[in-house]
Amino acid sequence: MATGRRAEKMEETRAKLIAAARKAFAEKGFAAASMDDLTAAVGLTRGALYHNFGDKTGLLAAVVHQIDADMAARAREIGQRKDGLWEALMAEGAAYIEMALNPEVQRIVLRDGPAFLGDPSQWPSQNACLAATMEVLEALIADGTVEPLDIEATARLLNGAALNAALWIAASEDPEATLPRARGAFERLATGILARKP
Repeated sequence: MATGRRAEKMEETRAKLIAAARKAFAEKGFAAASMDDLTAAVGLTRGALYHNFGDKTGLLAAVVHQIDADMAARAREIGQRKDGLWEALMAEGAAYIEMALNPEVQRIVLRDGPAFLGDPSQWPSQNACLAATMEVLEALIADGTVEPLDIEATARLLNGAALNAALWIAASEDPEATLPRARGAFERLATGILARKP
């Protein structure tokens, strides 16, 4: 019983720190966010941060993972409204790209994430997206919609195109104007793997 309560308390502490960090990183950026201000805002100490995340970078990794997972869930939800696997895959890619207009996504996931955590293709959340894309591609190849290509290579290139489109939008001086250009090019590139045009 005590062990269960302790685990619950630890999870509550982690959730508080992630929520506070998400707010601070979105408002100030990772580098400018103060660990003392962040922990004080939720009535915790630096020790709680170190115990749960190792350091500030570990906390950033947890925040990026949460936002990236939220983005993937939202994209999946949009894809599920479509008829057919191909249409769903394209809708998910377009939705992911469009989320680059969100200021929180821009600053935390697309700017600070790569700057402080390194290559996004190595992030656990991106690897989960890769696995999901590979599963869809396997089905699309099996039903003859997509050319019989190397599934991992194709999934990596599709996901990489969507991620790089989002990175471009986030870095753009005019993200709203960049979005249709990035999305249009992504969709055009993706259709190149089709065995038959939709």
